[in-house]
Order: sequence, then C-alpha cells, then structure tokens
Amino acid sequence: MEKFQIAIDAPREKVWDVLWDEATYPVWTAPFSESSQVQTDQWEEGSKVLFIDGNSGEGMVSVIAKNIPGEFMSFRHIGILKNGVEDTESKQAKEWSGEENYTLKTVKGKTELTVDMDIDEQYKSMFENIWPKALQKVKELAEG
Repeated sequence: MEKFQIAIDAPREKVWDVLWDEATYPVWTAPFSESSQVQTDQWEEGSKVLFIDGNSGEGMVSVIAKNIPGEFMSFRHIGILKNGVEDTESKQAKEWSGEENYTLKTVKGKTELTVDMDIDEQYKSMFENIWPKALQKVKELAEG
C-alpha cells in the first residue's frame, strides 16, 4: 500500500464534508480527471460507488467496505466501468482492484488526512504525482 498524507487546519468534519460532498468532490479530484464524478445511492457500508471520468464515462467500480463518519472511509475497488458496462472479471479490471482508505485524525489541533491505496506498480509514478495535488486541493477547500 502506498501512503499519502497532509495536515489541514480545519476540523475533521469539515475535511470529511470536502471529501464526500457532491459539490466539492469534483474540485479536489480534478487532478485525476477534470470531469471527475462520484455516484452512489448511499455512503453506507456495502453500498456500490462509481468513480467516473465525466468526459469518457469510464471509471472504477467500488464498494464501501467501512464508513466511520469523520474518521475513516474504506473503498474496495472491484472493477472498472467502460462504455457504461461494469467489468469485474477482465485482466484490466483485476489490475485496478484493491483498497483505498481515508483516515482522519486530529493532531495538534489540525486534521491529519492519510490516504492508503493499493497501487499496481505500473501506475505508481502516476499516483505519486497526482495525489499530492489532490490533497492540496482538499486542504484549500477545507481551510478556505
């Protein structure tokens, strides 16, 4: 698992809202995709989540493995979305499978946001480049 971390001068609840609110999610995830979207009926454990590039309609199919509001969110990536079709069986889908965890802790009056993510070696440098930019956006939105 790769780890990405940032300290944010805002309460955990504010950071949590920035991460998962329909209005702010596309802003902080823009470094991954300018038209990033998230779709879910509920943010409850066991709920399906689609992380989608709004331009191509492609993305990831995930399930919420754990949700402790204001503290911890864990996604289990189970496949990809391509041409509107969910694929959990192909080699490409399996390359994207794994966990992605968001942990929020209060440390010295600030929120420490840590993202742990299973990353296939071929995508490691891409994520090492993008995650710091995305976390900086979360920080700007939460502190603004």
